[in-house]
Amino acid sequence: MKLLRFGPKGQEKPGILDGDGQVRDLSGKVDELAGPGVSLEALEKIRGIDIDSLPVVSDPGRIGSPLAWVPNFFCVGLNYSKHAAETGADEPKEPILFNKTSSALCGPNDTVIIPRNSTKPDWEVELGVVIGKPCLYVSEDEALDYVAGYCTVNDVSERAFQTERGGQWTKGKSAPTFGPVGPWLVTADEVADPQKLDVSLKLNGEVMQKSNTSDMIFTVREIVSYMSQFMQLMPGDIIATGTPEGVGMGMNPQVWLKSGDVMEVSIEGLGDQRQDVANAD
Repeated sequence: MKLLRFGPKGQEKPGILDGDGQVRDLSGKVDELAGPGVSLEALEKIRGIDIDSLPVVSDPGRIGSPLAWVPNFFCVGLNYSKHAAETGADEPKEPILFNKTSSALCGPNDTVIIPRNSTKPDWEVELGVVIGKPCLYVSEDEALDYVAGYCTVNDVSERAFQTERGGQWTKGKSAPTFGPVGPWLVTADEVADPQKLDVSLKLNGEVMQKSNTSDMIFTVREIVSYMSQFMQLMPGDIIATGTPEGVGMGMNPQVWLKSGDVMEVSIEGLGDQRQDVANAD
């Protein structure tokens, strides 16, 4: 299934794509698509709905994040071999974990706002993993059984905030609109192998990132299992699993986002994003 939310910000309705790619309205059939609403149990109930009986939304308008909110927005740093190399860092021995604040979450085509005092805003296409049931102390062999689905994520970053202001990376990852997600939550049964997905990002029509999730240092199953040794992952949690080479920070000379730029973000089978860039008021 491909689940989504459509409508003006703050007024989104849940929807699902039918076999012809039309949006069908799930209003009244499901609770909000977030937390328990995207648990494996909830997804199974959605599968029991006769999709063809649902109203067709001929003009869905704005597409919001497929998740109305997230309990936690986790991220994995330096998780592609070539990306670690371009930043001059050694490949990590264990996954590097950090958070984006949940308030960074936004729709896949919403305008990305460069925050006040920003000097080094950057882009990062990433495979997003959404957890489907409470996950604690799971093995790598069973880790994917806890995944509800996958989505496209742009882990927008402010590198000066991240690396030059001390402390943890979170402050460089969490401005409003720094977490475009979607357009869809694609259920796990539609993704045969999360380690065989093409990922790409264009800036103003120029390809900046073009890779495949096979270049991940730590696989999805390794990440989920590893994280569950330290914390209990919950339904609706999202994990952005790292970005490939081609970020602005890794270029010579470095390139930073500016007002007027356009990002186009894509992951095979998970849908495309398009974000205009603007400065904060």
